Formats: sequence, structure tokens, C-alpha cells
Amino acid sequence: MYAIVEIAGHQFKVVKDQKVYVNRLAVEEGKEISFDKVLLIADGDNITLGAPAIGGAQVSAKVLSHLQGDKVIVFKKKRRKGYRKKNGHRQAISEIIIGDILTSGAKAAPKKETKAESKVEAKADANDDLSNLTVAELRDMAKAKEISGYSSMKKAELIAALS
Repeated sequence: MYAIVEIAGHQFKVVKDQKVYVNRLAVEEGKEISFDKVLLIADGDNITLGAPAIGGAQVSAKVLSHLQGDKVIVFKKKRRKGYRKKNGHRQAISEIIIGDILTSGAKAAPKKETKAESKVEAKADANDDLSNLTVAELRDMAKAKEISGYSSMKKAELIAALS
């Protein structure tokens, strides 16, 4: 069983009892932490994919230590000018060990109705006065009510057909 989880802005493929080095977490050493932004869980042939995250799924981990990464040398030079700059950088990282991967509450994402239909219904409920709507919104409403020839109608004709 493995999971793809977002930790500190990066995505990691994790399994139970795996050590992972992530960007510094604001948690003390030895403390437990859980991540609820689980993007995918695979258990054998059963794969659950979130849209974008799986609701109710969690990955728990324990922070082992805070440390610094390897030094990266930044060297800048402009030839024939005598300009040289040398800087170094060590990224602050945390070492964590993955505990449990919980799938409770994991289910497929519910089907959403299309944006056009929801906007049309919201506009129809909110505004009884059709003259305040744009032609595009009126055409969407006509399409939803299955009125034929709505694409060539003008605004006044659309209002009359919808009334």
C-alpha cells in the first residue's frame, strides 16, 4: 500500500515506515503530525484517486529530527570585469518517518453538475426579471429549457420565449 501525499508544498510517494526528508516543518522533534492532503491511495489493484484530494484520508508521520541539507554553492562571475561572488546555501529540512496510511472515508468524488447549468439555475432563481441578464445567460437558460432556435434569437425574443 502506498499513497501520494502533499507535504510542505511538495508531493511524495510514501509507504509505511519510510523515512522522508521534507522542507522544514513547524513541529517539534518527536511529535506526531498528520497530513490530510492525500492525492492518491493504492492498495494492490484498488486505486483511489482524489479530485484534488481524497476526503477523510490521512497519512500520519513522526518528526525524527530537524537538520540542514547539503551546501549548495552559488558562484557568479562576469568575465573580464573582475566581478566574482561566491555564496552558499543550506536548506532547512525535517526528517520524518511515515506511520499509518488511513483510508477511512475514502470514496469516489461525487459527480458535479456542469457549471453552465448551475449558473443558469442560480440566475433563474435569483432574478425573476430577465431583462437584467445578458444574452449569453438567456441563451443558456433557453438551452436548459430545450427551446429550439435560441442561437439566432435576439434578447427581446429570448425574454419572450422564456416568459
